[in-house]
Amino acid sequence: MEAVRASAPGRVFLGGHSYGGRQASILAAGEPGLANALLLLSYPLHPPGRAGEPRTAHFPGLGTPALFVHGSADPFGALDELESARGLIPAQTALLPIEGAGHDLLRGRRQARAELAERIAAAFLEFVRSVAHAVAR
Repeated sequence: MEAVRASAPGRVFLGGHSYGGRQASILAAGEPGLANALLLLSYPLHPPGRAGEPRTAHFPGLGTPALFVHGSADPFGALDELESARGLIPAQTALLPIEGAGHDLLRGRRQARAELAERIAAAFLEFVRSVAHAVAR
């Protein structure tokens, strides 16, 4: 990551879908200041059907602002579980719920991928701006 910082002056954003998002958040928790914000798509809060096995042990050490994008029908965690888990993170967080979407974030009738990508990109841009504005105050 030092090489990324050296070659890319300015802000760095990390993210990923499912396990990739989990790894990005673990990395950011272990290396404060590494990234300016996280985009976590379908974060796997727990294995499907096993809510008693949370994957949030690193959340209290996560000082990087994070936008979660999560489907209301995701078997890796319900929206209310994600809301509770967000409370463990000391940094600013936000949630973009995708109604009717599963872990792949697409709704049953296969919502247009471009439309979904645009919606997520717009939400992340707004989130990053709000975080930058809050820090500047």
